[in-house]
Amino acid sequence: MRSLITGGVKSGKSKFALRLAEEFSEPRYFLATAEAFDDEMKARIAGHRKERAGRFTTIEEPLEIAQKLKENMILDCLPLWLNNMFHYGREAVLNEAVDSLIGNLPENIVLVTNEIGMGFIPADPVSRRYGDALGRLNARIAAACDRVLLMVAGHPVLVKGSLNIPPGDGKNDLTLRDSESTAGINVGRSWVDIP
Repeated sequence: MRSLITGGVKSGKSKFALRLAEEFSEPRYFLATAEAFDDEMKARIAGHRKERAGRFTTIEEPLEIAQKLKENMILDCLPLWLNNMFHYGREAVLNEAVDSLIGNLPENIVLVTNEIGMGFIPADPVSRRYGDALGRLNARIAAACDRVLLMVAGHPVLVKGSLNIPPGDGKNDLTLRDSESTAGINVGRSWVDIP
């Protein structure tokens, strides 16, 4: 199943993606798009590596992600890939890159993105172009996916499709009361670490 998880920063998207990927048979893959340009990002990447240690084969690729896609994969995350495309001057070939990404999507993949267009309009033109591009990217990917989930304050809300998740290992179990509802899902735990 092709799944897209969207939401705000630190809303539990990556942790929930790991839980959804438990549905996949092995081997499982993780396509990481982040590049560590500062110490905070290095720490964030290290934390994500620790979360998936031993469960996924990690592939790191900041730009040519369509060529790295495999069955049973998490792609985390689309906004950092888009940022890389802007950073490395690849904005002119973005539409072709998105076409290639969608054309190469495997049957079993979880894609992670951010929802940044729910707040204010940025003051500078580059940020506005980026926000517009991410909104279009998210819409195109969502159209190509079987299910779309929006993480809100650590809880998944079903936007498209259905969510039939078998019981997990105990530490990541969900308590689903209405697994077919498009209005929302009640979950038994938050997917955000609260200090």
